[in-house]
Amino acid sequence: MTGCKGTETTTSNSSSDTESTAPASTTDKSELEELYFARLDSAKMSFTQADVKFMIGMIAHHAQALVMSRLAPENGASASVQRLASRIINAQKDEIATMQQWLKDRNQPVPQFEIEGLNLMVEISGEPYTMYKKMNGVLSDEQLRELGEAKGKEFDRLFLKYMIEHHSGAVQMVTKLFGTDGAAQDEQAFRLASDIQVDQRTEIERMRMMLNQLSD
Repeated sequence: MTGCKGTETTTSNSSSDTESTAPASTTDKSELEELYFARLDSAKMSFTQADVKFMIGMIAHHAQALVMSRLAPENGASASVQRLASRIINAQKDEIATMQQWLKDRNQPVPQFEIEGLNLMVEISGEPYTMYKKMNGVLSDEQLRELGEAKGKEFDRLFLKYMIEHHSGAVQMVTKLFGTDGAAQDEQAFRLASDIQVDQRTEIERMRMMLNQLSD
């Protein structure tokens, strides 16, 4: 009898342990997930107005690179310049989408733009955003018209010359961001700005070589 009672008691305790442990484990996991996502949200809020200004400006800056690059096929650019222009379009469209999402995730105004030929229209919160025209490397309306009218080898020369200046302006924007107290502490902003800096410096060197070959 004693043995039977012992068995019953043991079985009963085991069942009780199982019933009490499962809900607690589920609760712990749920709490950890909540904590994880709360920390992710908190991390997204560790940005500065300098970061926001950089994203907004760089979106417009990149958009003008799209205007320039779109001209390559129809203006009779060489195959190498057309490949370069195609790479710039693909890379900068992806970066624009990333920067727009970065701003959206942080409840900040997101610039939208339209391109019609040489015309670039950028709006932010429903208002025209033209401040980008004062940024380093951004082509003036006269320079854009000059590029738009150039054909063949002359287009290649102007495209490379102006895109080197354009990329250099973007590199300067990144340098300024990194030199601003408290800026680029956000992990995604830092990674994006770093990638822009590295990629565009590399492309500048490539374009300088291509420009030198045109002069030979």
